[in-house]
Amino acid sequence: MEDPTHGSGASPATPKSRLFKQLDQQVASAPSPMASVGPRARRAMQLARHGALTEAREALTLLHQLSFQHPHADIGAWLHLSEGLMAYYNGFSLQPAQERIQRAYAIASTHPGLEEVQVLADAWLAQLAFVRHELDGLITHARRCLALARPDEDHGALARLSMALGVSWHFTGDGETAQRWYQRARLHAAAEGDDTTLSALMYNMAAMRVAQLRRDSLAGKVRVQEMLLSVDSIGHYDAAVGAAMMNELTPVLRAQVLTVEGRFEEARTLYEQHLPQAMSLGLERLGSSLLSDVAWCRANSGQQDLALRQAREAEVELDPSCDLDDRAITHSRLAQVFGLLGETADAQRHEALAAQVWAQFATHQQHWRQALVQSGLTG
Repeated sequence: MEDPTHGSGASPATPKSRLFKQLDQQVASAPSPMASVGPRARRAMQLARHGALTEAREALTLLHQLSFQHPHADIGAWLHLSEGLMAYYNGFSLQPAQERIQRAYAIASTHPGLEEVQVLADAWLAQLAFVRHELDGLITHARRCLALARPDEDHGALARLSMALGVSWHFTGDGETAQRWYQRARLHAAAEGDDTTLSALMYNMAAMRVAQLRRDSLAGKVRVQEMLLSVDSIGHYDAAVGAAMMNELTPVLRAQVLTVEGRFEEARTLYEQHLPQAMSLGLERLGSSLLSDVAWCRANSGQQDLALRQAREAEVELDPSCDLDDRAITHSRLAQVFGLLGETADAQRHEALAAQVWAQFATHQQHWRQALVQSGLTG
């Protein structure tokens, strides 16, 4: 799961959200430097999520300076949380992000008055657990966050957690339960005036629907369902609210839909323009399946030699530890590519491998469903 707000090379505009304006006001009206720590840290995190990494770093540098002048657990907890998000949005560095956020939680949980940091840390740790597909961690952090969060105050944490649980249920194939969590995320983000989270929610919902579309298409159940409109609406929304959308991620989503629709030339062009950069921004785990898509587009566009080379590259890039559905998609797509190119033995080999991995994926989905139900996280 990725937010569409990873930092890009461009200098993004200042966020326009109501939340950002509120944080500015809270910083300006704070009666003392220490009283401004929370709003300053949350403002820096908003800048990072918006893609304004330079401005976020400047804001955090001021907090670091304050921590030297006034060593205090409050500043330490907020700084670790903020630095964790900086790591996450600056190159999608999962391990440094997790270590920092865990440290923030450890400090906050042993010092009174830092419950806001606790619930925010747990919400973000739940998201990171989903990205790593660590089900036990996801459930632990989610339940802990829900137990402590104040429904009428901790909107940021509850919006983030609800989105993480939404994509988790979507991953299991239970769209109805996913929608309940997505609606919660939307309500909490709207209550806080957080356009950045609303943008992230739109992206993640679209990404999960595209992933399902790809699985269905390779199983012979093609139903596009106006997916291009959903994908395109992300960019329109970001433009309206001034979000620093990572311009490489949404076009890759669009290319996946176009591939399913059989619009191979359009899809190939988008992949060639945006896939290299997107791969460096957190999509490495999708690498083999996306490269197999490119090979399929080339094979259907008369580029037989390039298609064969691209398919061989996808085989090399296939990571045995990547997510089961991405591995299954890769094998299924490569079976199609090799079949179209007349490489019968390779096509049959990948078709057999695909059948094995799809069966494993179905079992994996069922395991996630049962665990989430047993944990009470049904929305």
